[in-house]
This record gives sequence, C-alpha cells and structure tokens, in this order.
Amino acid sequence: MATGLREGMADIARQGLLQTQEATLETKNKKNHLNIGIPKEISFQENRIALTPLSVALLVNNGHRVILESGAGIAANFTDSEYAEQGAKIAYDKKEVFDSDILVKIAPPMLEEIAMMHKGQTLISSLQTGTLKQDYLKALMHKKINALCFEHLRDEGNVLSVVRAMSEIVGSTSILIAAEYLSNVTGGKGLMLGGFTGVPPTEIVILGAGTVGEYAARTALALGAEVKVFDSSIYRLRRLQNNLGNSRVFTSVMQPIVLNKAIVTCDVVIGAIRASHGRSPCIVMEETVARMKPHSVVIDVSIDQGGCFETSEVTNHTNPVFRKYDVIHYCVPNIASRVPRTASYALTNIFAPILLEIGDSGGLVNMIWNNPGIREALYIYQGNVTNKDLADMFNLPFKDLELLVVSNQ
Repeated sequence: MATGLREGMADIARQGLLQTQEATLETKNKKNHLNIGIPKEISFQENRIALTPLSVALLVNNGHRVILESGAGIAANFTDSEYAEQGAKIAYDKKEVFDSDILVKIAPPMLEEIAMMHKGQTLISSLQTGTLKQDYLKALMHKKINALCFEHLRDEGNVLSVVRAMSEIVGSTSILIAAEYLSNVTGGKGLMLGGFTGVPPTEIVILGAGTVGEYAARTALALGAEVKVFDSSIYRLRRLQNNLGNSRVFTSVMQPIVLNKAIVTCDVVIGAIRASHGRSPCIVMEETVARMKPHSVVIDVSIDQGGCFETSEVTNHTNPVFRKYDVIHYCVPNIASRVPRTASYALTNIFAPILLEIGDSGGLVNMIWNNPGIREALYIYQGNVTNKDLADMFNLPFKDLELLVVSNQ
C-alpha cells in the first residue's frame, strides 16, 4: 500500500499539480539588545537616579543589559543589592559603566566624565542651557556621541514629559517646605499652614500659573490655605482655575499695586515664573520684600534661572535658607532632589519605555524616524549639533538631523 501511495504522489508531481506557492510573510524590525550604563551622580547634591530596580528588571527581562555603578542609588535609598536582585550588574569601576552603549544620567556629565565616553555612544541626560559653556559643548561634539536632552522630550500629547513631572513634584513640595519654615521649630512665626474653625487661614501668594504654580495651589488649597495666583497670561490663569475646579482661588494679572499689596500682607510667597529663554523676570523688588511681615517665607523656585525676587541668592540643601529684612528666603535650585525617591520613580516611568522603544525599533536611528519627540530632544548626533537654537547660541555649525541620518545609512 505504501508503494502505491508513493507512485500516486509521483504521478501528481509529474503533472505539476504540486508546486511551491509564494506567500508574503510579516517581517519585524530586528530588536537590538541594549547595553545600558547608569553612573553614580557626582554633581553637587544630585540625589536622583534615572532607573529604579523594578525598571531595571523590566529592561533585563526584555533582553537588555544594565550596568550600575556601585552606590548610584544610595542617595535615593535604593541599595546595590536591590538592583543586583533584579538583574543589574554592579560595577566598582566607573570606566566599565562608561563603556556602555547608552548612558542614562540625571545631571549633565562633568568634563572628567565626558573624557571617558567613546565614539557612537548615546547619552541621555539634562542639558541646563542656562549654565552651558561653549567649551563644554565642543567637548561633547569632539567625542562624536549622540546626546539626548531629556528636558526637551515630548510625549504623545506634545507635553514636555520630564519638565512636567518634575514641576508637579516641585510645586507640591514647595508648599510642604513653606509649612516647615512657618513653624516655630525652624524660627518661623509659629503658624500651621492651613485654616481651621475660628482661626484665619494662612495666606499664600503664588507667582506664575504654570505647572509648578498649579500644583502648589492644589496642595495649599487641600491644606485649607487662602491662595492668590498672579500671572501675566489670562489663558494660564483660566487654565489653572479650570484644572483646579475651585472658585476659592483668587487669580489676577500682574498689576503692580494689587501684587505688592498681596505680598506685604501674606505669610508665604512662592516664585514660580519661568522664562522660555534666558533669565527669569525679576518681579518682586527689594522694597516690597522689606515691607513684608516679619518671619514670612519666600520660596524662589525660579532661582535656577536667576530668580524672580531681587533679594534672592542661591542656597543649597545643606544651608537652604537665609534671612533678609527678617524674611526667610528658601532659594535651593534643585528642589526635586529633596525627595529623590519620589522623583526617581517619576523619571523611571519616562526613561524605561524610551529605552525599550529604542531596543524594539532596532536602535536609535530607527527611533528617530518613528518618534518626533526623540528628534526634538536630540541635540548632538554623531558629534554634530542638530538643535538650531543651541547652534545659534554658541555660533556653531548647525546640521539637519534627517540629512545626517540619510547620509550615514
């Protein structure tokens, strides 16, 4: 029977009835297995870390390799053993971390860190254009690296995702700082921030109706304080009031007489006015601060851009306050590092999906085409400045990113 079956199949084949048929098969992008390095931050009082242990586990489970410098997460209360348990390799030599294909940092790399980088490496970190020097930018260009500025990363809603996340944290934290320095323990006037039956509420003035101002107002209202928000834009004031859904918020444009009256009678002033380029505007003059109530609190969130109070001076987490005209000034530029664990969770929610997408896309080049937010954040590609504003700022040659990518393929 078997012989007859074989002969029958042979006859069918000779007649051409059995032929290989063409079929279109789906092809996928070749996934890259990334080699990701997380160095320990050496910038002054930078306590955050870009990836938490659970995000490391996510990356490792997707076939990527994560090398962590020993002690990198200690300031945010993440131990080396927590990272090792999730699959990260702990390196005791910084050079081993800098040999990775992708470096993920919070603060911009120092010059000694740039010296350890290699050609073709991808750097994801902040840029801090306000303090950037031409020599520093040229040192990055000389290394022929690809550099992503995470302050410019935009999500699907065209929102600056990292800036938004940190601003939410800073806005809420600024109110908690105000509550701390209003208390008698820290030399304040002995007030509890908020309002209670039979006790007048604390008066808080917020300058700026952006994300920081919105979350500061949200937290202050939740504690029962009386909140007044000033901004030069009616649109931002209306947006803030709609987002809060609270008619108890007093809003006003920057009318000098109204603003000065509110400041000299309040308990706390929070400066949260940002400039799109250059220095933040100085809104509150020294004469106004001198007329404020004794032991009042000024928190200048804009101090990293120069500050919006004439009396502001940069402080740090070790010595965060100083007094001028018997008014307590808090002018720490990196407020998010005060709560580094929370800030690290917010950052890792942004960076881990980006790293997964780079791997799934087959590398950074493919992701440049697929993700407009990455294109906008990439300011150096293979040593060339691809951000026109940055090139104009330092009088450096500007290279079109898409033309560079095409010419190198």
